Parts: sequence; structure tokens; C-alpha cells
Amino acid sequence: MTTNRSTLDFLFQTNRIDLRRGALFETSPGPMPVDFDFDRVEGMMLGLAVGDALGVATEGRLPAERAARHGEIRDYLPNRRHDGKALGYPSDDTQLAFRTLEQMIADGGFIPENVAARFCRNRIFGIGSTVKAFVANYQSGQKQWYECGPKAAGNGAIMRIAPMLIPHLKTGTSELWVDTALSAMITHNDSASIAACLAFVNMLQQLLRMTAPPEPSWWLESFVTVAGDLERDANYRPRVPKLKAFRGTLSAFVAQEVSKACEANLSVLEACNSWFSGAYLLETVPSVIFMCMNHADNFEEGLVRAVNDTKDNDTVAAIVGAALGALHGKGKIPQRWLRKLTGRTAAADDGKIFELLEKARTTWWRII
Repeated sequence: MTTNRSTLDFLFQTNRIDLRRGALFETSPGPMPVDFDFDRVEGMMLGLAVGDALGVATEGRLPAERAARHGEIRDYLPNRRHDGKALGYPSDDTQLAFRTLEQMIADGGFIPENVAARFCRNRIFGIGSTVKAFVANYQSGQKQWYECGPKAAGNGAIMRIAPMLIPHLKTGTSELWVDTALSAMITHNDSASIAACLAFVNMLQQLLRMTAPPEPSWWLESFVTVAGDLERDANYRPRVPKLKAFRGTLSAFVAQEVSKACEANLSVLEACNSWFSGAYLLETVPSVIFMCMNHADNFEEGLVRAVNDTKDNDTVAAIVGAALGALHGKGKIPQRWLRKLTGRTAAADDGKIFELLEKARTTWWRII
């Protein structure tokens, strides 16, 4: 399979990608060690699916409203969009992440135009406005795949970006960053979004190697250092009235607000309420970072807080689940959540995500 680097070079040279060519593109993460346990990859991907499923039934509600209706959520709730049972059903987070993985397995690697086509082939549950616009652009047949993603700083790319690591486990070359940038821009050709995806994938590849939770400061410093070097748009503004004086990059906002929340010793709920916690990256990313800073040692509590203390709770929990799953592995995901996870990527393909993970293991790692 040919490299995607020439495609990315073309996009940079013609100013078609909303990103700076930062230092990350000249680095190589290196291959995973020979004794690496694929359980960590399963933890990352199943953590994403579990977080999504725990939050999807109450997605979009304010934390106070959710608590008044349900109390503290610690398990799956009945979901009227599917079978109405208290099982782990997917939303677009799980669907798009595993459609990416499925297409990469079929292709033996990442071919962006094929992943773009796969996104548009079947119904997407709870599709967001930006992804809906991407689908319309792609299905019009009038644009190349790299012209279809709107400029929008929503969380619809970072929520699905985790599987980009999987084809690169053994090689560990800088092609990981090339593929991640191209994957991110398929649906969101936006400086904050693409930079956030690259920063998050960089964090994930480090988390997969760790033997213990990092220091709390690592989460903030790791994200801000990488994203800050890649962002080129400094015109983002928060939606919270008291913060509207800010104008700058996503990374600058995250650094400012997460640091303030730490200094004030805020709870996760207080911090997320202070910057809001919707689908806008200036809300999603600080929520994810602060949650991981406070709960990296406990997979279950990290997801419980994500589901209960944020507005766009399925996506925040999916991203937190991917990070903490990469850190702790599948074995630390509560069995009650895994047993009731449908594993769907469509309306009735129960167990599909488990099948895809097994195929990914045999394709890019090995059976131990």
C-alpha cells in the first residue's frame, strides 16, 4: 500500500488542510515492545464503546437535570432509540470509530477515501451537524474526499480517532501522524479539531506503554504542548458568557481554564460547569483533560464522572474511556459493563465490535 505522506504534502502545499506542519510530523513514536499486551488496545477501544453506551440514553441533558431524573448513573439505562432495554447501545461515537477500524482491516491500512466512503454508506445514530454536512458534501459527488469536511470545532473527529493507532503498533513510524491528520480532516477540516486529534493520539500511544497512571500535570502538558504547535487558527471563542473575553487557540484556552480549575481545587462537576461541557472542543477537551487528571487511577470512577458531570456525556465518556482504557487495559473495565455491551455498529449486528477487535489483533499484532 502506498504512503499517505504525498497526499498530506499536497494538502499542506495547496493550503487545503487547516493545520500547521508542527514538529510532531518529524518524530516517530517507535514500535510497541515485543511483550506488549493487545489487551491494552482492547481496553482503549472497548473503553470508548462503553463510555459512549453509558452516556447515550441521557446525552445532551444538563448534569443537574440528569441527576434530578436518574440520580447518579453507574450502569446502562433503557434506551428507547434501540430495543428499550438497559443494555450498552452505540451512538455515532462507537459507529464511526469502528467503521474506521473495519475499513482499515479490509484495506490492510488507512486509505482516507475508502474511510470517507464507509462513513457515508449506512445510517449514523445521533449524527451531528458537522458530520451531516460532510455526508451531504460527499454524496453530492462534486467534491474530493478532502474537500468535504467543514471547518467546525466540534468533537466529532476526536471521538472516533483512537483506532488510527492500531495499524502502526509494530512499525511506530511518523506515518501515524500523517494518517491521523488525514483521518481527522475527513469530517472536520478545522485547526483545533485536527490538532486535538493528533495531540490525543500522541497521548494514547504513550498511555498504551505506561505501567502506572501519569502525574496529573502530564495530561494538560502533553495535550497543550503538541496541539499548541499544530494549531494555526487563534480565533476561537468560548460560549460561556463570563469567558467571552477570551479569543485564541484551543490549546491556550485549555491551558488557561484547566489550570484555573486546578488552582481553585474544583470538583469535576464544578470545573465542567465553569466552561460548559457540550460538543464544542473548547468545552469537551478541558472536560476530558480535567477528568483524567482527577481520575486516571480508577477507570470506573472516571467514566461515571464523565457520564454524570457533563452535557455531551456520551462523547466525553467515550474519549475518557479510550484514554483510561489504553492506560488500564480491558481487564479493568467492569465486567457488568462488558457483559451488557451489545457490541453493535448497526441496528442489529450484536458482537460486531468484538469480532473487529479480534481481526485487528491478528492483522496487526499476534495471538498470544
